[in-house]
Amino acid sequence: KLGPFWLTVSMGVLVAALGVVYGTLFGQKLTDYLPMVAIGLVTWTLFSSVVNEGSMAYISSSSYIRQVNTPRLIYPLQVLWRNAVIFAHNFVIVAAVLAIFGIKSWATLPLVVPGLALLLGNALWIGMIAGLLSARFRDFPQIIAALLQVAFYVTPILFHGAMLSEQHRWIVTFNPLAYLIDVVRQPLVGEVPPMMTWAITAGMALIGGLLALWMTGRYHKRIPYWV
Repeated sequence: KLGPFWLTVSMGVLVAALGVVYGTLFGQKLTDYLPMVAIGLVTWTLFSSVVNEGSMAYISSSSYIRQVNTPRLIYPLQVLWRNAVIFAHNFVIVAAVLAIFGIKSWATLPLVVPGLALLLGNALWIGMIAGLLSARFRDFPQIIAALLQVAFYVTPILFHGAMLSEQHRWIVTFNPLAYLIDVVRQPLVGEVPPMMTWAITAGMALIGGLLALWMTGRYHKRIPYWV
């Protein structure tokens, strides 16, 4: 009867377990730490799923690509839409956590909309490029999955920059994925993302999007032969 909300249940269990365990280990207040972890995990799941599944977008749709002349962007957009729907289900967890622990600032909540748009835009172009490379080099999806697993541990999802010492702060400063998480998470925890966060995420979306479109336009005729 729960249907797709089984995904939400499993995500909720993961958020509760990691939030309580790591919050206790790091000596953090659960009223602040649990919302941070909930938003970070739900946001990261959206980003990583779009990129990971995007690397298989052309390969998994090979039968359609070989038989029907369709625009190539349909397949990455299918991945984006599917994971956006899953994100909408998982966002129930974020709403529940914020309702329990309180919303710190209603004024910053509207900033979630442009932040989420930037996150989706960046995830889409990375997934598009990963899909092209994976269609040409079949070992590439495994590389993408391994890189995402490593990126999870060095991206501030279970921790934030203030928890690091000065000599380790560069892990957050020079990690572009940290800005993608923060542009969605900070408005939900009552903070306004700094201008540098907006500039970096928007710049990545613009430059990466143009690169992905150029590569797709250049190699779209070869995709049926690759898959």
